[in-house]
Amino acid sequence: MSSSRLSEDAGLPDPADLPDDAGDTAPDLFPVPYAGSSGPVPAAPHASTGSAGSAGSADPAGSGGSGGSGSRSVRGRLAAAQDRVRPWSAWTLRAKLVASMLALFTVISLCTGAFTVVALGRQLTGQVDDQLKSSMVRLLSDRRGIDFGLDDGDGPPRGPGDEGLVAYLPTTPTTAFPDPVGKVSAGGRGPVLLTTEQLTELQGAGLRGDPKNIELTGMGTYRVQATPVLTNGTTVGALVIGLPMDPTERTIKQMVLVATMTVGAGIVLVALVGTWLVRRNLEPLRRVAATATKVSQTPLDSGQVALAERVDASDTDTRTEVGQVGAAFNEMLDHVDEALNARHQSEQRVRQFVADASHELRTPLASIKGYAELTRREPDVVPPTVTHAMGRIESEADRMSSLVEDLLLLARLDAGRPLEQAPVDVSMIVINAVSDAHAASPGHRWDLDLPPEPVEVTGDSARLHQVVANLLANARTHTPDGTHVTTSVRPEGDWVRVAVHDDGPGVPASLQPNVFERFARGDDARVRAGGSTGLGLSIVAAVSRAHGGRVELESRPGDTTFSLLLPA
Repeated sequence: MSSSRLSEDAGLPDPADLPDDAGDTAPDLFPVPYAGSSGPVPAAPHASTGSAGSAGSADPAGSGGSGGSGSRSVRGRLAAAQDRVRPWSAWTLRAKLVASMLALFTVISLCTGAFTVVALGRQLTGQVDDQLKSSMVRLLSDRRGIDFGLDDGDGPPRGPGDEGLVAYLPTTPTTAFPDPVGKVSAGGRGPVLLTTEQLTELQGAGLRGDPKNIELTGMGTYRVQATPVLTNGTTVGALVIGLPMDPTERTIKQMVLVATMTVGAGIVLVALVGTWLVRRNLEPLRRVAATATKVSQTPLDSGQVALAERVDASDTDTRTEVGQVGAAFNEMLDHVDEALNARHQSEQRVRQFVADASHELRTPLASIKGYAELTRREPDVVPPTVTHAMGRIESEADRMSSLVEDLLLLARLDAGRPLEQAPVDVSMIVINAVSDAHAASPGHRWDLDLPPEPVEVTGDSARLHQVVANLLANARTHTPDGTHVTTSVRPEGDWVRVAVHDDGPGVPASLQPNVFERFARGDDARVRAGGSTGLGLSIVAAVSRAHGGRVELESRPGDTTFSLLLPA
């Protein structure tokens, strides 16, 4: 079969004139469509209507975006997810370390993978460019010219590689080449002529001397290079050769897949190993935290405290950061233990002194009271001034005796002396205490609010009566006449609440935190009709603690409630 042939007479350029690298530029060989024809480029001889090549054309159409409602739904789900995620400041140290390692590894792996893929793509593209250049030199050096027919024998060269493309695009029609012509080697199936559409795409690609990627219909992406064909120093056309980019793209895609799988596997491995390493290295810190937690749960407010908890010696190596924390924590516990022991010893000395002094004062106070009473039995007339003085001595002796008894009781309760444990009818104690308070202060309005059935607790009847009497005396002493005082008893689950409520001026807010301390006085804000030792409410708190209960206070002007809670 005869074939169209581009011979050396057409003025092919010398191979030495080809650009040295892809960076050299040349004028656009086809700035406008082929000028020799007003319509489409005519078909080349024996042009095949079928398509040949290695890959199909890419779909130029982009996929449509989601609708507005879908976007709002996605934003809503993202907002909900952000609400569920804890802020970075609330993460544990272990989670922060693992997350930081994963983030650093991911960034480095992605950057490395991206650099590798880009470098591989450039390397493969450079190899294709070198192959194009060598093929162009080989074609231009062959004196037999270029065969554009479909012969596949031992004739003139057909183009680069087994799937190479070679085409001639005339700018000035000639008798031999009135129209563009080209063919592509389709592997082992032999050459196939380029279609008119494919030749038009080559012509409109703006080819220059440097290689360029072109998407050809039905053939995929080709990297092509063009060189001008001269006749008498005038450019009459261009010789185009190309190689398919599908092998390069497949290699790059495989590399991307391998890199992605490697990074994914690396992230999983770093997460597992990193979590184990972080947990293992933070284990000493966890043990220090566990020791601190045990110490924090030890009651330190009163009594003799033995801080036996210490950080293990293996976690106090000052050469490590955790060891420095453990050693400092142990040293702090030693200082706290010494301070608590010193405080306890000081309190014990004070309590012993109070107990001894109270006990020793009882006898002389009884003697003073006895001598004062004896003066009233004298048959002789005693001057009024002496009678008044002796009455005052007897009154102050009674007050001093009451104070001494209160101090002795508090000293005994502080020493942990057990109280009597027997069933006690709280309702009857409240009735008797309110009756005594009514007799002592008829100017107040005393009310009772009791359940229909008696309420019993286990405790010391005398001390519980003293507690209720002290609460009523506190209300009587620090409120004016006409104040409404209501005493109530209510079972509340495992507790029994005895409450004394009044509508007096209330307890000042500054005094409320310390109102149950010893010698706390509220005379500045609550009206008082008599003296107060300041020990009544402290006895209430001490007796309630000795019974396993507690006391509470809620107060504002016109609404004050003292509550005693005892185990049912």
